[in-house]
Amino acid sequence: MGTRSIKRVVAVALIASATVLGTVEAAAAQTTTTNFEAGVACEFPLTLVGSQDTRTLHELIDANGNAVTLLTGRGSAVTLTNDETGATLALQANGAPWRIVDRPDGTSTYTTMGHLVLIMFPSDVPAGPSTTLYVGRVVFDVVNATGVFTLREVRGKATDLCAALSG
Repeated sequence: MGTRSIKRVVAVALIASATVLGTVEAAAAQTTTTNFEAGVACEFPLTLVGSQDTRTLHELIDANGNAVTLLTGRGSAVTLTNDETGATLALQANGAPWRIVDRPDGTSTYTTMGHLVLIMFPSDVPAGPSTTLYVGRVVFDVVNATGVFTLREVRGKATDLCAALSG
């Protein structure tokens, strides 16, 4: 599996550990900056800067023959900025384990625990724009060919980061 392109999941361990807004790799760059136009991640333009993701990648095959990736350890710190007002929110890195199951139909199911910054685009289900910090368990599917996310389950606390940055 090597590199996984996930355009929005910021796993900070937030995931505060957030970071992944581009790719999750065993050896990521020191920082990653991603800019979102207004109406994509929030109603305003948003910049996300994440530090290096230091989680460990484990790859295996499950009993059903599906490729499974486990990411364990601490994700990265992330700073979100409202580009209209300059308001910023800094989140520290925390534990952010993920389990990713790749299915033969071209979808992947992500199960995350701990902290997760999840960005939902207007094309996702439910439709964004939204950027939310979840603390708990989150399960979502991704159609790999289109990058469309479908949120399936949330257990724990949710914080609307767009609202936090707009006031």
